[in-house]
Amino acid sequence: MSALAHFCLPIEEGAVVGEFASLIDAGVPVPYAVQAIHGITDEMLAGQPTPEQVLPLFDKFIRESILVAHNAAFDVRFLRHEFARLGMGLPHPHLCTLELSRRRLPRLSDHTLETVYLHLFPDVGLHRQNHRALDDARMTARIWLKLEGG
Repeated sequence: MSALAHFCLPIEEGAVVGEFASLIDAGVPVPYAVQAIHGITDEMLAGQPTPEQVLPLFDKFIRESILVAHNAAFDVRFLRHEFARLGMGLPHPHLCTLELSRRRLPRLSDHTLETVYLHLFPDVGLHRQNHRALDDARMTARIWLKLEGG
């Protein structure tokens, strides 16, 4: 793991009630191809907390929550790997807005996070740092609330 931005937006009674986000310095350089995707550079990670510092805080923050993510299988597999590396477990059930959007919006040209978001919220300008975890989490939360809350 070269860089990781943990994110979490707890939802209670149909509203986001908090945020958790942190860049993580894993002590290895960020490959240029990865930098091009999310814009996180080695300089941005200098002085950021380590996985050993952040993951226990993240674990405490999510408590016994159900995790919701777009393409949850990927994110949960990644998180479980990182938790296991530190001798921690991640037994949380998870729900996937990618799978949900495929079922509820079958006629979309694709089901990327951005496509689903813009379909559901066409009048809301998309102000997003490309592939940054907190912006993606905010979009995922809105998608979940819209598709599950009606």
